[in-house]
Amino acid sequence: LGILASGYGNNFECIIKSIQSKQLNAEISILIVNNPNCLAIKKAIKYKIPYVIINHRDCQTRLEHDMLVLKKLEDLSVELIVMAGWMRIVGEELINRYINRLINIHPSLLPSFKGINAIQQAIDERVTITGCTVHYVQKEVDSGSIIIQAAVPIQDNDSKETLKQRIQKMEHIILPLAIAKVAKDIRTSFKDNK
Repeated sequence: LGILASGYGNNFECIIKSIQSKQLNAEISILIVNNPNCLAIKKAIKYKIPYVIINHRDCQTRLEHDMLVLKKLEDLSVELIVMAGWMRIVGEELINRYINRLINIHPSLLPSFKGINAIQQAIDERVTITGCTVHYVQKEVDSGSIIIQAAVPIQDNDSKETLKQRIQKMEHIILPLAIAKVAKDIRTSFKDNK
């Protein structure tokens, strides 16, 4: 696995713990962060996972950044990329190179509430149920085929923070399941092409 993260690293840590508990049969080759202040780095250090900072602010274009990320992933023979709190839109080069091997977790029941601030969008729209989705990454943001979803009811007294915490609990359940499913599909496809 290659993990892409920009923030706290909670889903990254969830993947690590799923591997440690043998719930998930995988190995994390690298954590790539685009933000030098990303807290996921501390988790990589804690669990002795290799990491690299590829700061998008050091690049002239999105393509330049994507190509640096792609080179690192290819150098390590990464088979599956997991965008776990990656707050960057990736371009076609990366998407096409890892077709059906690039997944993202998003805090809504897609196709509802795409893009940023999905939790606040759900609150603002006064829906009664939201949740989280793991999906394949395509060019259009949060539009790829859905792998797995989990519903989370919105309670009358929910704030953005309380709802976020409940959604994250579900993310930590469905993300390892989605990785296992996609990994199985990749292995099956690899065997079929032999």
